[in-house]
Amino acid sequence: MKLVQSAAALAILALPVAAHAQSVPAEPATTAEPSAPALTVSGSVAIVSDYRFRGVSQSDQQMAVQGGITVAHDSGFYIGTWASNLAGWGTFGGANMELDLIGGYKATLADNATIDAGLTWYMYPGGADKTDFAEPYVKLTGTAGAATLTAGAAYSPRQQAIGKWYETGADAQAGVYTDPGDKDDNLYLWGDGAYGIAGTPITAKAHIGHSWGQDGLGPNATAVAPTGAYWDWSLGADASWHNLTFNLSYIDADISNREAAYLRPSFSKGQDGTGNIAGGTVVLAVTAAF
Repeated sequence: MKLVQSAAALAILALPVAAHAQSVPAEPATTAEPSAPALTVSGSVAIVSDYRFRGVSQSDQQMAVQGGITVAHDSGFYIGTWASNLAGWGTFGGANMELDLIGGYKATLADNATIDAGLTWYMYPGGADKTDFAEPYVKLTGTAGAATLTAGAAYSPRQQAIGKWYETGADAQAGVYTDPGDKDDNLYLWGDGAYGIAGTPITAKAHIGHSWGQDGLGPNATAVAPTGAYWDWSLGADASWHNLTFNLSYIDADISNREAAYLRPSFSKGQDGTGNIAGGTVVLAVTAAF
């Protein structure tokens, strides 16, 4: 309460000065604007016709169900998790699920530019030993009008899970390690572009990436970069409706049947030696965000 002191003094002849204080009602307090929550939670669930990781099918060219959740702090730090079912080549020694743990920091560089750095821990629950591996990443994103461009790099330091334990698919099929305990690293550079088409719910999208890694098979007869070095790319579009996003993309990689022959039967549909799981294909995805 605010007090306003009022003094009334009248000098009448020899009478003393009289003074008194008067209380004044306080002005109504200004209502504070509600502050934004320090933590935000977001997530999504998706159904895809084929789970492609850097151009290579991880679901044996079959449908996959995927989902993730992220908790972000207003300081820029975030943690999250993402999961998908697997089949065939993608099972990493028997796992039928990929579970990624993600943590990082995202900062604003300018009104139209951000940088994001963190680490993804790829886990394969139920898989054979030495399946999990860690991959730090950094990506820079900028916007110009309706266009968004992203450049990124992901580097997995030397680890047994991505080492070259088998020279060929025949070695893996026979269960004979060529170089047990080998460690290798992996580098992936990529660029993404998106352009929102004015007056429509459609966003055109493009991606290109290049992998460098082991040119053989890891301890579980799989690999992050199976032929050592290759390109992958995609062209497609998103269409949004409420919290749903529909995506149609053509995905391909420059790993031919001839180039992948020494990796068979592991690197094939059904791991039976037939079918190129890195061949060009159309993938349909439906994602619900929450």
